[in-house]
Amino acid sequence: MAWTTAAAIYFIIWWVVFFAVLPFGVRNPAEEGIAVEAGHDPGAPTELGMKRKLIWTTLIACVVFAICWVVYVYRLVSLEDLATLWGTLK
Repeated sequence: MAWTTAAAIYFIIWWVVFFAVLPFGVRNPAEEGIAVEAGHDPGAPTELGMKRKLIWTTLIACVVFAICWVVYVYRLVSLEDLATLWGTLK
């Protein structure tokens, strides 16, 4: 696998994981017991915690990419396996 292909795959995995991790731990003012200020959305988070989410995203994306890389390098799943699986699912 070329490094550019690996980087592109990691980039896609990272963004998918980022959007999956983004809502974790979000609490709005009602859940925190804080009054909503005028002009603010009542569902807006009180604290984003982006640094923690970016770290978790990177760690999870590294694990998922490592699994994909091992499957690719050691040919654990071939195209024929996928075709057979797809044929049994129809």
